[in-house]
Amino acid sequence: MQGMNTPRPMLDLRQLLICSAILLTLSMGIRHGFGLWLQPMTQALSWGREDFSLAMAVQNLTWGIAGIFSGMLADRFGAFRVILVGILLYAGGLFGMAHATTPLSLVLSAGVVIGLAQAATTYVVVYGIVGRNTPVEKRSYAMGLTAAAGSFGQFLMMPIEGYLISQWGWQQALLALATIALFLLPLTWGLREPAFAHGQSPQRDQTIVQALREALAYPSFQWLMAGFFVCGFQVVFIGVHLPSYLKDKGLSPEVAGYALALIGLFNVFGTYTVGLLGSRFSGRQLLACNYLGRSVVISVFLWVPVSNWSVYIFSCCMGLLWLSTVPPTNGTVAKIFGLSHFSMLGGSVFFGHQLGSFMGVWLGGWLYDHTGSYDVVWYIAIALGLVAALFNWQVNENPIRRQDPQMNPA
Repeated sequence: MQGMNTPRPMLDLRQLLICSAILLTLSMGIRHGFGLWLQPMTQALSWGREDFSLAMAVQNLTWGIAGIFSGMLADRFGAFRVILVGILLYAGGLFGMAHATTPLSLVLSAGVVIGLAQAATTYVVVYGIVGRNTPVEKRSYAMGLTAAAGSFGQFLMMPIEGYLISQWGWQQALLALATIALFLLPLTWGLREPAFAHGQSPQRDQTIVQALREALAYPSFQWLMAGFFVCGFQVVFIGVHLPSYLKDKGLSPEVAGYALALIGLFNVFGTYTVGLLGSRFSGRQLLACNYLGRSVVISVFLWVPVSNWSVYIFSCCMGLLWLSTVPPTNGTVAKIFGLSHFSMLGGSVFFGHQLGSFMGVWLGGWLYDHTGSYDVVWYIAIALGLVAALFNWQVNENPIRRQDPQMNPA
């Protein structure tokens, strides 16, 4: 088992964090702004909100399913090739979305193609690079920093995307984003891992099937997946439907743009802070407090009268809790199972997140079209947050014990 005992060459930490941060800033930033296209596209093409919501739901579900396989490929061949293909898919999916003329073509472009692209360019693959190339004592900090970069992308890109739509129209705005996505290609060279440089991959004590079977049968992994389901339900419902919800309440479109930007800005502070706290508190404590806090914030938002300031305060508070589930969830997976199949297992637990995303975005559109209101979905989001807090409090973060001593996590 020489491959397991010999220290692996690592990327330069500064290079790793800079390239990962820029990649997540743009890939997550573009993704967070899709809710701004809901009303322009549905009004221009005479679609219902459910049509657009279905495409976004398929996007999140595709992202979740493909994330498992992109994680497998990144673990086996390195992340460089996976990210390269993902960037090309991202640009192609945005181009196809701009030229969608039917709900089916929107599902295929914005749903399937962009979903595949996100699986290859966001947290599943990037966290695998970070985990493999960061010392244990710096891992929580590095994960928090990269998550903060994805959050900053929302703050950076939301105003840009809103401006592009207002000035150029929704179609030309998508073509501009496709061009921006191609500028990510040079970053892939900065993420070429030395251990994979010559087509080599580390030896492992478990096969992919063994690692996946072990994780899926482990109760704490199930709790993490269930919690991530709730996270996906809440953030994607809010990210896609909040602009329309606020417009229905009589607020101007600019308020929605500022609200999403504030979520992204405060998410930077939230994820970075959680990354630092990860060395002092357990992941289960951080996760349980996050989900409980979300239920409280949403409850207060629905209880007070809707105004510009209530929206902005809600956005700031929700932003602190937005993606701060990501570092402790992935960090806990690494603690329990080790790094040998980290990207694949991270993609597997993230599949739970995307199932929740599918339900949140689709159910929001379906219930609105059938009831004329988002109220029921808000109440479901509150209840799910309480359930997730209970689930994550039960997670056991100790490394899993295996019968064969040679199969302990790396």
